[in-house]
This record gives sequence, structure tokens and C-alpha cells, in this order.
Amino acid sequence: MTISLLHFAARTGDHNDRAMLASRLLADTLADRLGVPSVAVGTPKPAINGGWEEELDAARSDLLCLSAQLDEVFQAGAVPVIALSRCAVAPATLPVVARHRPEALVVWFDAHADLHTPGTTTTGYLGGLALAGPLGLWESGLGAGVSMSQAVLVGVRDPDPAERALIEAGTVASVPPGPGLADRLRRMIAGRPVYVHIDCDVLDPGIVPTDYAVPGGLTLGELRACADVLAESAIVGIEVGELEAFSADDRAPARELVAALSPLLDPLTKVR
Repeated sequence: MTISLLHFAARTGDHNDRAMLASRLLADTLADRLGVPSVAVGTPKPAINGGWEEELDAARSDLLCLSAQLDEVFQAGAVPVIALSRCAVAPATLPVVARHRPEALVVWFDAHADLHTPGTTTTGYLGGLALAGPLGLWESGLGAGVSMSQAVLVGVRDPDPAERALIEAGTVASVPPGPGLADRLRRMIAGRPVYVHIDCDVLDPGIVPTDYAVPGGLTLGELRACADVLAESAIVGIEVGELEAFSADDRAPARELVAALSPLLDPLTKVR
């Protein structure tokens, strides 16, 4: 089994250009940690900062390229690790995961549920629709296939009413932040294979630069404890996004993040 490190370098649902820069720094840091080169998909372009439809249309060709690349990774029997710019890339990745590993849980670390549809969003932000598309709640044109029973939200603390209704009804499982988070996550995962999505705003504001700052988030220690729990399961793949960077020379936040995720990453270096 091998690791395939992908770097989605293009824009998708960007408010600014900082996540595109950070994704490159994150890809470089992951390459150092994993000992494999990264493969870039797409090229950076100026952020549009538009509505979901405009953003999706502008990014569609790059997103389809990522879907095709990820399909090849799974066909080759490799484990994908992906440095994303924004969560809005997930509609291109998760349907591929569902096709190849339908038994895997999608473990979604995020301050937000990202369960909106074009009919429920109040902001029009593409990232807010990111998980709902793969769950089949709206038609993105990039596929679906993730079962509601296969999605687990972790660290969500700022759901909108429509999203809260899905969580409170038990339609989508949720492990909120707070005491005993890692143990609660372990009970929820129950040893099943996992594909891990991490939006850096799941962390408490100020730990690493992010577009959104929602109080009450995870510490790096809590994220590492969750990574320890997830490492008890088979890791189907990992994707990380929503880190921002203000300088091409500042890799410190990426290094801190990758260090916290080391329980997930380091075992992958032993299966090459």
C-alpha cells in the first residue's frame, strides 16, 4: 500500500487568496512528514468571492480533475492525503470515496455542519453546501453517494436552524466539542474505517489562521487525542483545508497542524 499526496491548488469558494497559499504550504509540510512528493491539481487564480453557483461553475473543471485523480489513487490501492484550499472542494472528493469505500465513515471536523442546500442557505456561500452535496441533499453535478448514516460531524458548534434540525433529529450524527470528546468519538466510530475531513476552524480561534473564528473549538491537544482514536481504525484517506497563510515564508501553522495529526499520518509511512 502506498500514500498519494495530492494538493488542490485552485480556487473554490474563496473569500480571499490566503487559503490557496496555505494549501501549498500545507502540501509541502505534509510531503516532508510523509516522505512523498505532492501532486498539484489545478493552478491558483484570484478569488472570486461570489455566490455558490458562480463559484462552482468557475471551479468545476478543476474539481472534475481532482475527482479523476482521486479515482486513480483508489484504483491503485493507495491512501490519499489531500491538502485542500477550502471545504468547497469536498463535493469533488467525497463521492469518489463513497464509490470506492462505501463502508467508510466520513468524519467531518468543522465548526460548521456545511449541510445547507441552495434552498436553505442564507449566505450563498459554497462552503456551506460542501457536505450536503455528497449526502445527496442537493445536486452539485459532482456526484453524491455518501449515506447519511455514514457521516459523523465532529466539533460542530455553529449550525444554522436547518442544519440543527438534521442533527437534533439524528439524521446526521454529531460529536460536539467538550469534555470527553475523544472518548465520545471512539464510541461513535466503533472501529469502522474512516475517511477524515478537517476544516481548521474546528480549532479554537487563534490557534491557526482561518477564515472563520467560532469560539469554543478544539485545542491542538484535543485534535491529537481525536487523531489517536481515529488511528485505531483503518484510515481510508485524509483531507485538510481552510488553513490560511499571510506569508509564503510562514509554515509554522502548517507544522503545528501536521504535528497534531501525526497519529493519523505517521502510520501511513509504515505501509509504503
